[in-house]
Amino acid sequence: MAQLDTLHPVLGRVIENIEKVMIGKRDVATLSLVALLAEGHVLLEDVPGVGKTMMVRSLAKSVSAEFKRIQFTPDLLPSDVTGTSIYNPKELQFEFRPGPIIGHIVLADEINRTSPKTQSALLEGMEESSITVDGVTRPLPKPFFVMATQNPIEYEGTYPLPEAQLDRFLLKMKMGYPSANEEIEVLNRAEKSKPIEHLEAVINLEELIDLQKEVRAVYVDQTIKEYIVDLVSRTREHSSVYLGASPRGSIALMKAAQAYALIHGRDFVIPDDIQYLAPYVLPHRLILKSEARFEGMTTEKVVTKIIERTPIPVQRSLNR
Repeated sequence: MAQLDTLHPVLGRVIENIEKVMIGKRDVATLSLVALLAEGHVLLEDVPGVGKTMMVRSLAKSVSAEFKRIQFTPDLLPSDVTGTSIYNPKELQFEFRPGPIIGHIVLADEINRTSPKTQSALLEGMEESSITVDGVTRPLPKPFFVMATQNPIEYEGTYPLPEAQLDRFLLKMKMGYPSANEEIEVLNRAEKSKPIEHLEAVINLEELIDLQKEVRAVYVDQTIKEYIVDLVSRTREHSSVYLGASPRGSIALMKAAQAYALIHGRDFVIPDDIQYLAPYVLPHRLILKSEARFEGMTTEKVVTKIIERTPIPVQRSLNR
């Protein structure tokens, strides 16, 4: 992981700002910013109380974005997410009442506590940046970014996310518990006030949109593209895997690497970027064979082994 003085000057400030609230979570902050810059979405899976909600609130405040929260519950309906049309007797017509999905940064909290039908209400917005209500398609504001949190599937009262929904998330990651020293620092900061209340924006939405355009201009050498395809192809051929990553996984890995390179002050992608990001981009897109799961294999282990066994390309000169 690069030190802060090697990071993009503007994006380094965003990460540093998030760290005023989130202690010891630089990797998570960086990866969240990767997804936002790459115009993707994040799935955070971990136990309650480790700071999942605070992370997305800190990110939203840092980039001056409108923050919306959807608390998923078993009785939540799709219209509670997207909005609905309500009849106005004065105007003698239906009026659209927007749902909480219409925002810049949307926290889908405990997404796996609601039914698959309601979970799917996010699909169109995440993929198309629009929603369709009563036959009318409405664009979502730009930028649009979903950070969903879920409890581990072993918890009671949870529904597994459909494969189609999982595939829409650019990254899936875990927060993890803080170290003892980090947790003491959390107590020190929370003793007299809530750090999130004093957090101020370091960039505005126009700057963020410009940075998203910069990401698309980051150079990806042909050898890097071949490396990405090689990695993804091996997930489809692995003996433990029933269903490997789709071409969407290849695109996601490339886009994430472009954003990661920009964060680290580069205008080109290197193999290290791919190796670092693949464990966050690919595992949730794989389905293991039942016998592999029985033997204790996980998708994370599969991707790690594939990275270790895939030859690293010798990149051609970047003097374009």
